Amino acid sequence: MNGKDAIKTALKETQHLLQWYLSDLSDADLLVRPVPAANHIAWQLGHLIEAEGYIIGNHIPGSAYPELPAGFREKHSKEASSNDAPGGFLKKAEYLDLFNKVRAASLAAVEKLSDADLDRPMTGNMAKFAPTLGAMLLLGSNHTMMHVGQFTAVRRKLGKPVLF
Repeated sequence: MNGKDAIKTALKETQHLLQWYLSDLSDADLLVRPVPAANHIAWQLGHLIEAEGYIIGNHIPGSAYPELPAGFREKHSKEASSNDAPGGFLKKAEYLDLFNKVRAASLAAVEKLSDADLDRPMTGNMAKFAPTLGAMLLLGSNHTMMHVGQFTAVRRKLGKPVLF
């Protein structure tokens, strides 16, 4: 396995885990906060969808990501994370459809890279988190896993089974 294949595997595995952790949740469950001021899953899903184009897409020339619905970025911004009004959040199936489309775009972008591309140094603010493009791509996978880990608190609050 080469570096590109390892990154694609990480992206696919976190995609699978996200889907698994959502599999028995309802649309209403996505709006449950585990504790006051914690982000609910609907907001986190929107954040993951919106952020993936930035974390991965903005750093791979020629990558193409799907257009997000009008107002999506604003509804899932950091400033909007404390909004408890249910209006404007999507249904679980809609979040999964968008997430899968965005992740497919990421996988397609990674497929076009060479292993040498993975060593390309990052610049700007993100370089402190990921010094190379390969590290940035793994950050995209890790970002998903970090949020999926937060889903477990909601799952426990709802009395859902422990999955992993």
